[in-house]
Amino acid sequence: MDKLPELMTVIEISTPGGPEVLVPSHRSLPIPGVGEVLLKVAYAGVNRPDVIQRRGLYPAPPGASDLPGLEVSGTVIAVGDGVDPTIIGARYCALVSGGGYAEYCVARMDVCLPVPASMDMVEAGALPETLFTVWHNVFERGYAAPGETVLIHGGTSGIGTMAIKLGKLFGLTVIVTCGSFNKCAAAQKIGADHAINYNDSDFVERVKAITHGEGVHLVLDMVAGSYVPRNLQCLREDGRHVTIAVQGGMTAEINMAYVMSRRLTLTGSTLRPRTSAFKAMLAQQLLAKVWPIVCDGTLHPEMDKVFPLTEAAAAHAYMESGAHVGKIMLEV
Repeated sequence: MDKLPELMTVIEISTPGGPEVLVPSHRSLPIPGVGEVLLKVAYAGVNRPDVIQRRGLYPAPPGASDLPGLEVSGTVIAVGDGVDPTIIGARYCALVSGGGYAEYCVARMDVCLPVPASMDMVEAGALPETLFTVWHNVFERGYAAPGETVLIHGGTSGIGTMAIKLGKLFGLTVIVTCGSFNKCAAAQKIGADHAINYNDSDFVERVKAITHGEGVHLVLDMVAGSYVPRNLQCLREDGRHVTIAVQGGMTAEINMAYVMSRRLTLTGSTLRPRTSAFKAMLAQQLLAKVWPIVCDGTLHPEMDKVFPLTEAAAAHAYMESGAHVGKIMLEV
């Protein structure tokens, strides 16, 4: 690390609050530990958990950087013990527990995914958070299988657009909800079979109509709160409900007799606090089952806007406006 600069530009959360609390600062470069690599960051993804952390509601897990940023793409410039030094200079994207909003970021090698030669680094940086989240919650925790129908809320978010694309590539019928007709049209252009404007119609009734009264096999829920009992009304017998965010509230009142009578399964997960071993296992599953369709160009993330790193506050304001379709990125 002799040739590296002593300091790097980072984006810090100066105090919990609005987008304006994201401020550029300078810190010493992190040093990769055992099993880790140091990436010279090209792009960092902006994700909803970053916004929640900025508000002071989602602290970094023990041992993680306090800087926001859960996914990056970049070039390996240094390695820790136990990592083959011949990978220095190689391009990777990585899921990280924090620290992505910076010029340099440490990542565990076992959650780094090689960037295909044909893929731009901005697209590579947009993959890890959504890909890890959707694969685990739709296909592993949600047990989605070819021929099934899934309801996805937030159809034009980063998670929603990835869920549409993966769902179609793995044989699912995809229904999404969006907040406007324009967003519904965008979701269908991306690949959704049906898009419901939740501001214009009752998504429960629309799901019943679309499925001829049978309901969906799986709901991917980012809202929670009052949506949960409505989501359950959308499920067919033996349906599965997977919650991955609580934007509508952390509590819900549901009829447990209804759950019992229809044999419904309710589950959920968060990715950031999971163990390194779990994330490494998930990375291996992605390499085997999904990365081939990334490498051959079949799967790309849906991209929206790119902001300079020092304009992270503007990127957060844009995310909170709800205007985006797909991923918002920071260029480092």
